[in-house]
Amino acid sequence: MNDLTMSAQVPEIAAGSFTLRPVRVSDVGLITLYTSDKRVAENTSSIPHPLPPGAAEAFVAKSMSADASEIVWVMDSTAQGGSELIGLISLTKMDRNQSEIGYWVAPAFWNTGFASAAVSALVNANALGNATMFGSVFQGNAVSARVLTNAGFEYLGDAETFSVARNATVATWTYLKTLH
Repeated sequence: MNDLTMSAQVPEIAAGSFTLRPVRVSDVGLITLYTSDKRVAENTSSIPHPLPPGAAEAFVAKSMSADASEIVWVMDSTAQGGSELIGLISLTKMDRNQSEIGYWVAPAFWNTGFASAAVSALVNANALGNATMFGSVFQGNAVSARVLTNAGFEYLGDAETFSVARNATVATWTYLKTLH
């Protein structure tokens, strides 16, 4: 797999004390480490727990594919002497010039403002030229809800989604951000 496959299409974005950059093959180890944490997996709809062998490698390969529908950035603070991978943030392409934002931050970096800075930077950059972005969080995850509202997302309504790690349908809060 070539690190340049998708990276040419994914711009680097400044996010204050760190950078949002394309996913690289070398990220597999830290993605495996952090997504193996039950606290991370259970706050997402798509990360299984326990994490099966090869899951991070498959995710990275899919993220680097030229026809990926989910564009993924790594939160990287190495330029400022920090960690190479703090978390991930992504935009999943939807129809009608829309996308859905998703993100997770490694537990060691929770409550540090990294998620808020990443979401704000990605919204401001509007790398996909979207008219609208959506985001959803599990009900009860007020911190992630605040991340979205701090970036200007407005509450749209309640919904539900299936969480692979929880093996259950989970109630969500859905948010909307109109960009232009």
